[in-house]
Amino acid sequence: MLNCPLCESDISTNSFYSDSKRSYLNCSNCDLVFVDPQYHLDKAKEKARYDIHINSPFDSNYRQFLSQTLEPMLKLIPKKSKGLDFGCGPGPTLHLMFEEHGHSMSIYDPFYATEKKVLTHQYDFITATEVVEHLYTPLKTLAIVWDCLKPNGMLAIMTQRQPEDFSKWGYINDCTHVSFFSEKSFDWLENYWKAKIVFKNTNVVIFKKCNNT
Repeated sequence: MLNCPLCESDISTNSFYSDSKRSYLNCSNCDLVFVDPQYHLDKAKEKARYDIHINSPFDSNYRQFLSQTLEPMLKLIPKKSKGLDFGCGPGPTLHLMFEEHGHSMSIYDPFYATEKKVLTHQYDFITATEVVEHLYTPLKTLAIVWDCLKPNGMLAIMTQRQPEDFSKWGYINDCTHVSFFSEKSFDWLENYWKAKIVFKNTNVVIFKKCNNT
């Protein structure tokens, strides 16, 4: 039996769904659905898949997509805040959008912006857009992100939520998508971090780091 990669439970992970390419497991504790590790891509194949993404700061549609995170975060952070775009991908854009609003930004990505020194600093806010679904070990990776956040800082996560009919969900057709969150999964994180969810819509959730975490 596999441990859940989010809550690390070793007693409540069950077979959930299988298609022609992969099998999926579900944790009854935190409700994360995740791909059986035997179907994980190696790093070279994973990067090759990301390399075909065509994202550009000059693409108005991409900017509109990222505005789902930008707009609610701007309402929650002070002027001239210091932020990190974690998992910026091959066409970093969101950090530029925040800079256009007067904030100072750093970027990190394990494939495209690999300067780990940025992970030794602390930030007023952090964004992770279309990141968590790619994480093989979400708890461990998000712990690194959480440690980079100042007390009272904001963490925005953007990812699609599990639908009622998982089998017809296009999100699972991307072979780099391996971790699928639900509202319950984010509630589990809120409790685990002793944080507070201060914004939530269809695709975005923003956590506030309380002073004692």
